[in-house]
Amino acid sequence: MTMTGNWNYPTSIRFGAGRAAETADACKELGMTRPLVVTDPGLKDLPFVQKLVDQLGGAGLQASLFADVEGNPTGENVDAGMEAVRAHNADGVVALGGGSALDAAKAIALAVHQGRPLWDFEDVGDNHLRADVDKMLPVVALPTTAGTGSEVGRASVITQVNADAPSRKVIIFHANMLPARVIADPELTLSLPKGLTAATGMDALSHNLEAICAPGFHPQADGIACEGIRLVQEHLVAVVDDGSNVDARAGMLAASLMGATAFQKGLGAMHAMAHPFGAQLKAHHGMINAVVMPYVLERNRAAIQPAMTTLQNALQLPGDDACDAVLTWVLELRKQLNIPHTLADLGMEEAHTAALAHGAVNDAAAGGNPIALDENGYVDLFTKARLGQL
Repeated sequence: MTMTGNWNYPTSIRFGAGRAAETADACKELGMTRPLVVTDPGLKDLPFVQKLVDQLGGAGLQASLFADVEGNPTGENVDAGMEAVRAHNADGVVALGGGSALDAAKAIALAVHQGRPLWDFEDVGDNHLRADVDKMLPVVALPTTAGTGSEVGRASVITQVNADAPSRKVIIFHANMLPARVIADPELTLSLPKGLTAATGMDALSHNLEAICAPGFHPQADGIACEGIRLVQEHLVAVVDDGSNVDARAGMLAASLMGATAFQKGLGAMHAMAHPFGAQLKAHHGMINAVVMPYVLERNRAAIQPAMTTLQNALQLPGDDACDAVLTWVLELRKQLNIPHTLADLGMEEAHTAALAHGAVNDAAAGGNPIALDENGYVDLFTKARLGQL
């Protein structure tokens, strides 16, 4: 099967190898003449980034490059990006990179002309109504990792650095933050190192897995999530073993954007734990999700049997108990990918527990967990994940 196509769900997507060459066309469709390309320091000097900028220029677009985005993007990164928009007089944003660059780019495009602090658009209540949609810049998104699915997301996760309190990850939301054009080119993911390929792939799995486990009736999301997990089963180990496998790269890129589409249904304790952990201890978001995944599945066992039965059938997993079957598969997958088994391996100490649990119970993702957990519940989960008590 040829992995290429034009899709219109959940937004306009050009999918397939080599399609990054169509970026200028996508920009012109949105009326851009002076795009700001937002990426991260690790990508800015790679040949394909300069090639993209040259292609934009060759098509008559005056492009500028902004690359001051951290691995966990901060409000300061977004502020700097907004200054870059103003300095270039940019009329649109090309978001190029992994979840960090894409999240920063979307936040920049939302907030640059609003006249309000970024934090006024935190995903709480009706805050999104504060935004003047006419002042938002259009976004073309090109993912270079297969994990976050931020290219089809309506939100950005931005770290608010506080002088007198722990840093926290804030979800900035507006429906129009969904990029108007996505170019999902698996060739842009070929340079991703083995470890990051594994971590971002597990992030894609966590999105799909939490979506299918989230409570509520949403059969579209469940169907997308189930197929996204099957694609992870088919392609993740293969692409970690051979990063030049374009078909496996494409399969994971599809699984990634499917996860971010499906989690409109909800996320859960994996992400509620990962957000404060990443903000306070600077670990990779996908790796945190990968480590806590089996502990959360075990904690939610009583509420997720129907979802696990669906998955067991779709993945053709052996065993008499569906939860045990999926949990065994996840543990074996982590072993194949050399994922650590405990949060202690990511730098967590016992002294971190209270602050992390407080952050988790107050995280926006916590509400989607199939079993409601209070702060003590998160203390228990963090402790088990730190000590490896599954």
